[in-house]
Amino acid sequence: MIDKIREILRNTLQLGDRADALTEDSPLLGAIPEFDSMAVVTVLTMVEEEFGLEIDDDEVTADIFETVGNLAAFVSAKVAA
Repeated sequence: MIDKIREILRNTLQLGDRADALTEDSPLLGAIPEFDSMAVVTVLTMVEEEFGLEIDDDEVTADIFETVGNLAAFVSAKVAA
């Protein structure tokens, strides 16, 4: 799941090779300049499209975007549901 999330972040944020350095513990919000509020919406849209999910607004919290691992865990839980 981390690899798929990394690829979504690479494409959405146009990180290029910088995305290769993203690990489960890599911080997102506040750590990647490209990751702003508009990027959050775009990442969520890409996740929905990639995994065939629907993410409700009330499910979205800042904790999900604290690290790459948190985002991957959230997506994994949604896929399993």
